Amino acid sequence: MFVTIFLFLLAGLAEIGGGYLIWLWLREGKPLYFGITGGVALAIYGVVATFQSFPSFGRVYAAYGGVFIILSVLWGWGVDKKTPDIYDWIGAIVCLIGVSIMLLPSRQ
Repeated sequence: MFVTIFLFLLAGLAEIGGGYLIWLWLREGKPLYFGITGGVALAIYGVVATFQSFPSFGRVYAAYGGVFIILSVLWGWGVDKKTPDIYDWIGAIVCLIGVSIMLLPSRQ
């Protein structure tokens, strides 16, 4: 379970961080190396996600979507300095519940 959580967090940081660097490059005029580094981070995300032990691509990526929503709220708060409101937190909790429903039951 710890490996699964670690991989979700690592992939989430690579995906959100890569997207953020590209955002900074294209939307806020940062240097080209921000965009290149962001592209590398996004490629790393694509590789890290394959290390999950779940057999279903769709289920893993759907779960990643929920985790990324939560991480995005936290990224916006911690890195981008945009304080989440009550609706952001409620949405993040709903996503966490959804991810738990998808991943925790054992299936054949």
